[in-house]
Amino acid sequence: MGRWQGRTLDEVAAAEPDALASWLSDPASAPHGGEPLLALLARAAHWLDTLSDGALRDGAPGDGAPGDDPPGSRTAAGRVIAVAEPDIIRACAVHSLGATPAAFWRIDVRPLTATELSGRSGRWNLLSGRPLHSSGPSPFAL
Repeated sequence: MGRWQGRTLDEVAAAEPDALASWLSDPASAPHGGEPLLALLARAAHWLDTLSDGALRDGAPGDGAPGDDPPGSRTAAGRVIAVAEPDIIRACAVHSLGATPAAFWRIDVRPLTATELSGRSGRWNLLSGRPLHSSGPSPFAL
């Protein structure tokens, strides 16, 4: 989040209320100097679509684009496990549901839970909130 990184939402609201309002209402806005929401959503969508198109096999990297493969991602027997920040999980949820960018702000990712995506590009199923300690197979776990 650019120069806002490490600051609370209340701190940013007190210091830059107009910039914060712009960022929360316009997905193309990046008043903090970081990545706009639209770019984050596109990056997450590309990663998911690349996974489902088979570009990642046996732990091989994708096409080498920055941000293409989240750290800690692995493939094995058709499964991917990615340990990711809540914003990445939210962006993947928006893409998997075919939701508008505005939905990003309405998704809460609970700490220490798994969000599972199964399916393929163009048809994702989403299961959210499973505690990390539970077991069960998952084609894609984010």
